[in-house]
Amino acid sequence: MSEEIAKLEKLKTVSTIAASISHEVRNPLTVTKGFLQLLRDPQLSNLEKHYYISTAVEALNKAESIITDYLTFAKPSLENVEMLDLEHELMNISHFVAPYAAINDVEIKTNFQKNSLLAGEKEKFHQCILNIAKNGIEAMPGGGTLTIELNRFKDHAVITVADTGIGMNKEQIERLGNPFFTTKDLGTGLGTMVVYSTVKSMRGSVQVKSEPAKGTRFILSFPAAEQSGSAG
Repeated sequence: MSEEIAKLEKLKTVSTIAASISHEVRNPLTVTKGFLQLLRDPQLSNLEKHYYISTAVEALNKAESIITDYLTFAKPSLENVEMLDLEHELMNISHFVAPYAAINDVEIKTNFQKNSLLAGEKEKFHQCILNIAKNGIEAMPGGGTLTIELNRFKDHAVITVADTGIGMNKEQIERLGNPFFTTKDLGTGLGTMVVYSTVKSMRGSVQVKSEPAKGTRFILSFPAAEQSGSAG
């Protein structure tokens, strides 16, 4: 009976995920469809056409992002494993997210220890850290500081991403990574699920420390690879 209950719980989770995904994807597709239909109007000015097209593309990008998150969660196994120089990769990620941080009045501080390699898939690793960084920035609506650190402790590489934002209580921390739990008004919770599944696929662990109004720290620990080959 316990096995049957476990199966039903899994099916319930899958059906919940499928329903949410279809809902989240349908919304931006409906927006795109509407603006494309408006483009048929021959009286439109160039300014209106530009606005309609950019809005439609933005909605499609939103749908693509949701689908990417879902596929990453659904298939966490690694395919294109390579040696990642964590200092180099984290520097690239911090540069990539800098414009988004600037728009939100968030300062990015970095501190990277050298000579830490990780065997992993670059694209999924980037998506994982970007999800955490983006969530951290959005948790600071009045601006703040996002700190990204890399340290080496014996045979483990430890990445810390900390914000000075709204923080979470104990119950919210415990529910992180569960299907469709989110602290944001507009969110699916898939981004955090991707973080947990990606870190697990790279044999790592996730620790979250947070207090309301005192910010949040994500601490990712990975088994470091030996410095025996060139980093990719």
